[in-house]
Amino acid sequence: MSKFSHIYIEERAAAYPVAQHVLSRFPGSIRVMIRHYKDVFNRPHQDFRCQKASTKLILAVKREPFLYPGPEVCEDFGNPNFYYTSPVLNCVYDCDYCYLQGLYPSANIVIFVNIEEFFKAVDRQLESGPLYLCPSYDTDLLALEGIVPYASRWIEFAGIRQGLRIELRTRSANYSAIAGLTPVEQVILAWSLSPHEVVRRYERLAPPLKARLTAIKAALQDGWQVRLCFEPLIKIHNWQQVYREFLDEVFSIIPAERVFDANIGVFRMSKEQFKRISRLRSDTDIFAFPMVCREGGVVTYEDEKELRDFFYQNLNRYLPEEKIYG
Repeated sequence: MSKFSHIYIEERAAAYPVAQHVLSRFPGSIRVMIRHYKDVFNRPHQDFRCQKASTKLILAVKREPFLYPGPEVCEDFGNPNFYYTSPVLNCVYDCDYCYLQGLYPSANIVIFVNIEEFFKAVDRQLESGPLYLCPSYDTDLLALEGIVPYASRWIEFAGIRQGLRIELRTRSANYSAIAGLTPVEQVILAWSLSPHEVVRRYERLAPPLKARLTAIKAALQDGWQVRLCFEPLIKIHNWQQVYREFLDEVFSIIPAERVFDANIGVFRMSKEQFKRISRLRSDTDIFAFPMVCREGGVVTYEDEKELRDFFYQNLNRYLPEEKIYG
C-alpha cells in the first residue's frame, strides 16, 4: 500500500486544528480511530523494514514530559541548558545508519497535535534561564513541512521569546517551504551533509548533496544563520579522498565566511541500538568496518579518532577553529 494510505487518529486528538490540517492533506487516506497511539506504535512483532515501504501516520496527543535533557553524545555548542523535544516521532527518510530504527518498534510517523502544550513547556523552562532547544532530533521537521507546518511554527515561536535559541536540523532540500519567513536570530538552520557516495548508498530517500547545498545557499542569501553538520562521518572505501573532495565541493558552493558554525561527528550509536539494527539490516554493508564499544556503551569505529582528525584538518582549511565543534 502507498505511503500514508492509512491515518490512525487518537480519539482525543481528532478535534485539534493540527489534526484537521493533516487530514485535509490526505483526503483519500483511510482513517482509523484508536484509543492511544502506543496501541499501534508500540505493538509487538512489527517489522520496521516492511513498514518503511508503506509508512502510515498516527495523530496523537502528547503527555508530559515535553522536554528532555540533551544526550551526552550530542553536541551542545557551548550551551549549558541544552534540551530537546519531539513533536514528531520518526522520519520520512530511511538512512541505513539511523538510530531511530533501533529506538522505535515502528517505522510509522507519530505527529503530536497539541503543539501549543509544547510551547507552554518551553515557556515554563525559560523561567529558569536561557534555553537551547532542538525540536528536530527524532524527525526532520523541514522535510515534513508540507504535511504539518511545525518548522515554521517553531521559528515563529522562537522569534518572540527572549532567552530561547532553537536548532532545526534537517537533511531536506525543502527550504522553499519556509523561504517566505523573515530570518529569526534565535533560530539556527542546521543541515546534515554527506558525500555523494554516502548519500547514494546509505541515505535512502534523502535529497542529493547538490540539492541540499542549493537550499543552504538560498538560506544564507536570505540572511539565516546556517550550521553545517558533518555527521555521521561514515567509513567507505577510499574515505580520505572522498571526504577531502566532498569538502572542496561544499565550499565551492557555500561561502565559508557566512557559515555560522559547523560540527563533526563520527558514526556512533548506543550498544543496544547497534545490536538491534545489526539484526535488522542484513541488506547493508554500513557496519562492515571494524567497530568497538567505548566507555559508556557507545559503539563506533576502531579508528574513530583518525577519521575525525583527518576531517577536522580538512575542514579547518575553510573554517576557523572557533567555528568547529565536535
